Amino acid sequence: MFTLMRNLRRNLLERNSFGKYALYALGEVLLIVVGILAALWIDNWNQERQETKREQFYLSGLKDEFEASLLKLDTLMAVNRKSYQTAGELLGQIPTASIREEDAFSKMLIGALTYEIAYNPNNSLLMELINSGRLETLSNANLRKHLTSWDSFLESVHRQEINLRTQRQHTLDLLRGPEGSIRTIAAQSGLDIGMDLTGDGNLHSNLALLKSREFENNLLLFMLEAMNTETVHYHPLRKEIETILGLIEGGLE
Repeated sequence: MFTLMRNLRRNLLERNSFGKYALYALGEVLLIVVGILAALWIDNWNQERQETKREQFYLSGLKDEFEASLLKLDTLMAVNRKSYQTAGELLGQIPTASIREEDAFSKMLIGALTYEIAYNPNNSLLMELINSGRLETLSNANLRKHLTSWDSFLESVHRQEINLRTQRQHTLDLLRGPEGSIRTIAAQSGLDIGMDLTGDGNLHSNLALLKSREFENNLLLFMLEAMNTETVHYHPLRKEIETILGLIEGGLE
């Protein structure tokens, strides 16, 4: 091809056909320009295709992460709700001290105070995108905004969980004191820890706690803190996860 064009150019020069040569030269320049533009277009198209493929990979991974995080949150909310509902049942028994059976009291204490409430979402891919600066790979600016503020949501939730844990600990501390017996709770709840917890059968009763104003106050504060954790923190967090999942779904092909 280039040999043919070179021969044609030489023939035109030898014939002094400068007008035709100029026209030919212009056509040759245009052909080169078109070739360059075509090459640039192909390169840009290939780059855009690779970026789209990469974005779809990230969106799919983020979808899996946030779906898993939503499931974890729903499970944790159910555990937290069970804890404060059981605490509420206990509080309802305190004014009349109507619980007469030690094992019933122990099981209620276990149900209200033994579950650790801590939300740990799946964030490995999101953190990788943020730390590596690849979050810009996602074309949806609104999605990037929500993902960037995700950590602030978690910080607020974790601070509340610390408050809840503190109130729970205050109540548990009373069970460690002279009026309480962890051994009795474990034995009456049927916990198997590889040892005989009943001893000679003379277990210290925890029922006296039902008459303790300090126990009532701490249990009430714990219940209110647990309810606040659900309504003020977990519900908005769940809504945020659903919003993020909706934005991710909108970008998936």
